[in-house]
Amino acid sequence: MNKLFSKYKALEADPRTSASLLPLVARAVFAAVLLVYFWNSAQTKLGDGALGLLFPSSGAYAQIFPRAMEAASYDISQLTAFHQIVVIMGTWAEFILPFLIVSGAFSRVAALGMIGFIAVQSLTDLYGHGGIAHAATLGAWFDRAPDGLILDQRALWVFLLLTLVLKGGGALSVDRLIFRNAT
Repeated sequence: MNKLFSKYKALEADPRTSASLLPLVARAVFAAVLLVYFWNSAQTKLGDGALGLLFPSSGAYAQIFPRAMEAASYDISQLTAFHQIVVIMGTWAEFILPFLIVSGAFSRVAALGMIGFIAVQSLTDLYGHGGIAHAATLGAWFDRAPDGLILDQRALWVFLLLTLVLKGGGALSVDRLIFRNAT
């Protein structure tokens, strides 16, 4: 037991260790829990063929702009350039930002981008898809149910990403390689 306490004290005494390991663990947890979730979501938005990244599927528009698609009778040609740009950028963000986080490249900016993405995703789920009307979807803090989709789960996602915003990529990151000589 004394060995365990002395190892704990050694970690506590050297702030560089926790400053390096905490972001590394945060990136590993992100990869284990959320990477495949976001990449699978992005794949549902791809259009047909090699240009699928430039021409997302109609399902992408329905996911991101459900009310606008319904108003346009699910005809993409009736939507504006704004809608097209947002859907393309959102699709790219779901591929690129998680990759940057897992690799530890531009970790702070990528994590901040993911926090923004999650905020937009949550608002779309609540107001665009009507989740606000369902207490189980919205969830509640300080209740006995820790599995509310929006408030509970996404608060944990954002907390994980805030670690990367504040601490950077940590050990074994592309950031460490790129910025090791920076002051």
